[in-house]
Amino acid sequence: MTKHYEQRKKSNQKYLNKFEDIKIRVPEGKREVYKQYAASVGKSLNQLVIDLIEREINN
Repeated sequence: MTKHYEQRKKSNQKYLNKFEDIKIRVPEGKREVYKQYAASVGKSLNQLVIDLIEREINN
């Protein structure tokens, strides 16, 4: 492996260590519907889910 690759890998891992993963299951075909809706409001699916959960918690 090249030095650049190893540095990139280390940097990526450092970034990813700041987060936790949550896996959810959705009905077949709904993932794409949710993804398209998120894009239509200018967000990633991940950010849409986070925003909705945060709004629910804070209301």
